[in-house]
Amino acid sequence: MIRDSDISQPVASLHDNEKLKARSRHLRGTISEGLAAPLTGAVSHDDTLLMKFHGIYQQDDRDVRSERRQRQLEPSYQFMVRMRIPGGQLSPEQWLGIDQLSRRYAERGIRITTRQTIQLHGVRKRHLRLLMQGIRDLGLDTIAACGDDSRGVVCGTSPFLSKVHQQVNELAKQTSDLLIPKTGAYPEIWYGDEPKSIEYKDEEPVYGDLYLPRKFKVGYAIPPVNDIDVYGQDLGLIAIVEDGELSGFNICVGGGMGQLDTRDDSYPRLAEEIGYIPADEAPGFALTVMTIQRDFGDRKDRHRARFKYTLDRLGTDWFLAELERRRGVPLEPARPFRFNQNGDLLGWQRGDDGFWHATLYIESGRVDGVLRERLSGFFQQYGGRIRMTTNQNLQLTHIGDYEKEQAGWRLQDLDLAWRLTPDQQAAHTISCVALPTCGLAMAEAERYTPRLLSVFETLKTRCGIAGQPITLRITGCPNGCARPYLAEIALTGRAPGLYNLYLGGSFHGDRLARLYASNVDEEAFLGLLEPLLESYQAQHQPDEHFGDFLVRRNLLDTPVEFVRLT
Repeated sequence: MIRDSDISQPVASLHDNEKLKARSRHLRGTISEGLAAPLTGAVSHDDTLLMKFHGIYQQDDRDVRSERRQRQLEPSYQFMVRMRIPGGQLSPEQWLGIDQLSRRYAERGIRITTRQTIQLHGVRKRHLRLLMQGIRDLGLDTIAACGDDSRGVVCGTSPFLSKVHQQVNELAKQTSDLLIPKTGAYPEIWYGDEPKSIEYKDEEPVYGDLYLPRKFKVGYAIPPVNDIDVYGQDLGLIAIVEDGELSGFNICVGGGMGQLDTRDDSYPRLAEEIGYIPADEAPGFALTVMTIQRDFGDRKDRHRARFKYTLDRLGTDWFLAELERRRGVPLEPARPFRFNQNGDLLGWQRGDDGFWHATLYIESGRVDGVLRERLSGFFQQYGGRIRMTTNQNLQLTHIGDYEKEQAGWRLQDLDLAWRLTPDQQAAHTISCVALPTCGLAMAEAERYTPRLLSVFETLKTRCGIAGQPITLRITGCPNGCARPYLAEIALTGRAPGLYNLYLGGSFHGDRLARLYASNVDEEAFLGLLEPLLESYQAQHQPDEHFGDFLVRRNLLDTPVEFVRLT
């Protein structure tokens, strides 16, 4: 039941999603009944919304949608299953187990996501429970990987600062465990556990009946690498290292990438730095901030329900006062730090603990076909650990001196060694899944990325800057899964073959890009980029990145006239 005391807004004005959550019996709904229905590959609309909290999206293959409609068949329904892997760390045994599950139940291999976890695409309804139980047997789960809750907590990868990284990663895991829902619906539906009680009122001491107004993303960054794009998080914690020791975190709040192109009051937002906390306070601090958003986020208009809009609506001063009231003490002043990039450090790196780490480039995070076979062969004889990055790459970690040479030989034998030193532009390019399965996609992204890289590299070569790294990101819609609004160059999908072009983000990930042209095709956006890249080649200062050059020269102050869709 919804109670007025649960929220700061009248019950009658709640969005329909809020009412659904309230009557769902803490995310149970009729999911079990829908899974058992034999005549359809889908579940009901309401249950598709609830299943997101369980880490599952219902999708269909849009490549065959029209054909199936003509044949009077229902869409080719399938599901995407996203795991919750705080900090992105796996053992070789877990990777191999996921590989086997993907071969058995998923139709599109393994995909490393921009939130440092794994998605399996193309899972049919009849296989969902078997897959979820297989994931459980690997010591993993999918709870809160999607939905109106705390999403998987990400942690920056800093191979040079091994001791600090270990501490921060442990705090990220503690934060994830603290913030996930506690409902018994998950083990009941997927594992067949008996309900502990038919009374559900005390199951969710933090989330209550309504959970959060929208998703809430938490990330830990370890300077000097801003690989998680900390300024795009609802709550970002920036590790402050003093004399080689983790002292605490600078706090930034209110970042968010998603927007709707059809609404003027919808926009990406850069998180703002507000202060510093001691290291051991981090998990509890995250809970405090999340519950402020729980209590004051907009539950009427879902498009304005993210934390960034709560801050803009109520003000940062209000938030700081509410935060101090709940903590009992004000934040300390932020401490100095420096970022130098927001991509991954590829290749071999040695940590301060003496162990080696190697980062392998994975295009768009997609592991399938020959690559899946080669990685499986490598991990069968690998004694280190595995870490996924928020730039969709794969790290081999904790490799001793005596193992490094052997690992190098194995990478060479399996034609994986080139992934340690890929083309610079490929290493700074990420994309979302988009078509054919994402229901929000309006244009290609992942499948277009190989061609985009090819034509963009040709353009850079023609402009005389072939070796210059530029952050390039592409998404199939404006929602921002690949964090496009923080890139130096970004394309967000508008329609098949048409994109909005954004320019001027920072190579360090601390400045938003600006809309430069709308509804442009490949020929048009390459034509717009060419004179800017030529100017950059001729006039940039030493060590100046492309985005910084555009801003310094005021080349983005007059966006190109919009091209209207026909």
